[in-house]
Amino acid sequence: MSNENNPTPTDQSFAEALAQSFQQDELEIGQLVTGTIMAVHGDIALIAVGGKSEAVMDRTELGELRPGDGLDAVIIALSPELRVSHKLAIERREREALRGAYDNAVPVEGKVTGRNKGGYDVSIAGLRAFCPMSQIDLGFPRNVDAYLGKSFLFRITELADDLASLVVSRAQVLKDEREAAAEAAWSRIAVGAEIEGAVKSIRDFGVFVDLGGVDGMVHISELSHRVGVRPSQVVKVGDSVRAKVLEADRGKGRIALSMKALEPDPWTEVADRFPSGTAFEGTIARKTDFGIFVELLPGVDGLIHVSQLPPGMKLDDPTLAAGAPVRGWVRELDMERRRLSLTLREVATSDPWADAASRYPSDTIVEGVIERTANFGVFVQLEPGLTGLIPASETDVPRGGDLAAHFAAGSRISATVLSVDPARKRISLSVKKAKEGKAVKEFRRWNEEKKVERKPEVSAFGAALMKALQQPKE
Repeated sequence: MSNENNPTPTDQSFAEALAQSFQQDELEIGQLVTGTIMAVHGDIALIAVGGKSEAVMDRTELGELRPGDGLDAVIIALSPELRVSHKLAIERREREALRGAYDNAVPVEGKVTGRNKGGYDVSIAGLRAFCPMSQIDLGFPRNVDAYLGKSFLFRITELADDLASLVVSRAQVLKDEREAAAEAAWSRIAVGAEIEGAVKSIRDFGVFVDLGGVDGMVHISELSHRVGVRPSQVVKVGDSVRAKVLEADRGKGRIALSMKALEPDPWTEVADRFPSGTAFEGTIARKTDFGIFVELLPGVDGLIHVSQLPPGMKLDDPTLAAGAPVRGWVRELDMERRRLSLTLREVATSDPWADAASRYPSDTIVEGVIERTANFGVFVQLEPGLTGLIPASETDVPRGGDLAAHFAAGSRISATVLSVDPARKRISLSVKKAKEGKAVKEFRRWNEEKKVERKPEVSAFGAALMKALQQPKE
């Protein structure tokens, strides 16, 4: 006899068979079951899902699965044979995932399959979803067909209970990504920090740099030590640049950057290379109404004031075109204000006024080059660093006459020294006196020549007498 508490093997086999029979009877269409691939025959696969017999499944649904692998399936028929579908099980789980993604605002992947008047058709887990045109990107798309056939992440914004209606947004995903990137970017942005980014856009006033979630701006004055260059001459869109953070105001969303701050300061070598009186070679960078700026080094410009052009030369001279090479001398260097004053007129290597009185005594006739004219007289350069003045009254030009018409800048002229005042650095000259002195010299020379021409005539008797007087005595 069998013990009620210890069933015999026969009793156990019967109970299991009966349980399996009941389990088979409990299966219903649409039920999700777990099974094992038992075998593959022709176009079908046999799946053990419990019960008295295996279920049948289309072989094409196996994919990479092989006999012995487990899988989930949905019962699609009970008779005349038990038939299941692995594909439907996958779709069911994906749809359940879509519900969870919608409830938890989790992005899902979808493929843009078409476009209509209002937006795009998107395939998500085998379901047709709709993405409005305004939600396919941040801002209205420039090329509405550029998204067709491509896969993106979308946020489900509307979902019907039966999944018949599905509305999605890619713009919301992009916005969330941008906000997350901005948060990460701000965590590493601080005044004084060195940061890398890509040039996003170029404007006349500066350059915008994408710092990986937020944009910073490099003002034109902070692009380079070079002066007068346009932003497009320094960088191009897409260039990777490194800059220093000058200002970071998250409340205003403003980040000021400087590329110049990370460059070596070119003025550190100016004092040694360009002391006053040094000759220079440079390139004309730009012109103004008051002079010409010359680039001596990248980031180091000097000014040639219009008054320091060679006498007679004007700003519109062809040799002074932008980009042309130029040579001259350094007049003055101001390191504190970072200013270089240049000249195209040779400068004195020593103080020419120190012994000017002895070298230019009064009544001496000198030659020089006319620098310029004024209403009160004519300025004449006698040597580098030493300029004299011919007062209008000493020009021999009628009072009220146009001095510029009689004395062209750049031409040479002779004048007489009237006076020298080294303390006030003034030399007074006179053309009138020089002309008078010249006239006197010419008269004297003419007079001497006439004296030679007026030699006394000697008669025949006189000649014989002179010859006799010259004969030696015996």
